[in-house]
Amino acid sequence: MSIRLQGKTAIVTGAASGQGLATVRALVSHGAQVMAADIDDDGLSRLQEESAAVATQTCDVSNSADVEALVEAAEARFGAVHAMLNCAGYLRAASVVDTTEEMLNRIVDINLKGVFYGCKYAIPALQRAGGGSIVNWGSINSTVAEPDISVYSATKGAVLMLTKSVAIEYAKDNIRANCLCPGGVKTPMVEKFFDDELLASEEAQRQYQPLGLISPEEVASVAVFLVSEDSRKMTGTSVVVDGGYTAL
Repeated sequence: MSIRLQGKTAIVTGAASGQGLATVRALVSHGAQVMAADIDDDGLSRLQEESAAVATQTCDVSNSADVEALVEAAEARFGAVHAMLNCAGYLRAASVVDTTEEMLNRIVDINLKGVFYGCKYAIPALQRAGGGSIVNWGSINSTVAEPDISVYSATKGAVLMLTKSVAIEYAKDNIRANCLCPGGVKTPMVEKFFDDELLASEEAQRQYQPLGLISPEEVASVAVFLVSEDSRKMTGTSVVVDGGYTAL
């Protein structure tokens, strides 16, 4: 398999760090042009310096006007949009009783509304391009529950169902939509929820996930596959990259 994305333009949210950053770099390495979006202006500035194939735009995915403007900017800059990768996410841990209304709203606004807005505003652009691919970041918690992340899990389950709906509605337009579901990934957002022993010990990591924790680059390579023509008959599905976590 040799993935070629020359002449393709992708939008990536949550692009300044973690899985989003790794995904931007992976897309560029395969020839794509990328509009990278985040709320972290400093991170975007550093990313833009890496490659002429990357343009950046500040975007709060919980703000529909920001997401609409992001898609418009990508079309204006590159001429067309061929892929939308909704990677931006937010994780806060608390029991159901201890979850505040502020936490609830913030998690829903970013993880669910942000993905919805990304799909809503990217679909017309993909239609104008003759089709394309949407990759929505779910999680292992799209299908399995864990303690103290009830709202996070609820939003990730909703993202999976949203993805399936988009896939069914827009297959006629040659638009594919898949839900990428990572397990424990070594990113700043996720690592703070693991104890130091697990982070320091490969054995402990393998007890948590049979293949150990996942690097952002390992998730990004799957995202690139889902954008490419090599996955052209894949739509409406969840693609799990979890090191064996859900097999336990």
